[in-house]
Amino acid sequence: MGLLALLRKLRSAPEKEVRILLLGLDNAGKTTILKQLASEEVTQVTPTAGFNIKSVISDGFKLNVWDIGGQQKIRPYWKNYFENTDALVYVIDCSDRKRLLETGNELNELLIDEKLDQVPLLVFANKQDLSNVIKASEIAETIGLIKLKDRTWQVQACSAINGTGVKEGMDWVCKNIKKK
Repeated sequence: MGLLALLRKLRSAPEKEVRILLLGLDNAGKTTILKQLASEEVTQVTPTAGFNIKSVISDGFKLNVWDIGGQQKIRPYWKNYFENTDALVYVIDCSDRKRLLETGNELNELLIDEKLDQVPLLVFANKQDLSNVIKASEIAETIGLIKLKDRTWQVQACSAINGTGVKEGMDWVCKNIKKK
């Protein structure tokens, strides 16, 4: 059961419209994940200089996914998109060991903002299809997620380029939005 099955759940009138913020450092795979969700071709993905928005119907929800560029000069503007966020999806490039501390620091900065209090967090441990990557099972401890209190979170192994794990992660997001 893949993304096509997810999209087959399309309903003409979704029960609820939700806002999902898709963040992470540049080159983490955010736009590729967004294209996978929208069943678009992923062979031509260019760096996001601003933002992309796609709406996908899934599990009775209209998911409005905001993919915001992750370049260092853009990150200070992320906070302008926090209002009314129902779920935060943070993408980590698990092949980029040099920037693991940086991505962990950026995520922790996001999580202290009161506009994101109680917002479920999904961390996509991306690029698991490559060799010599940090395993998804190590991410929570490496970036300090295990210290989080009062927040629902999940780490999901994925490969944005081939779609592995993307549907499972978004299913988790939908399930946790229903709980709100």
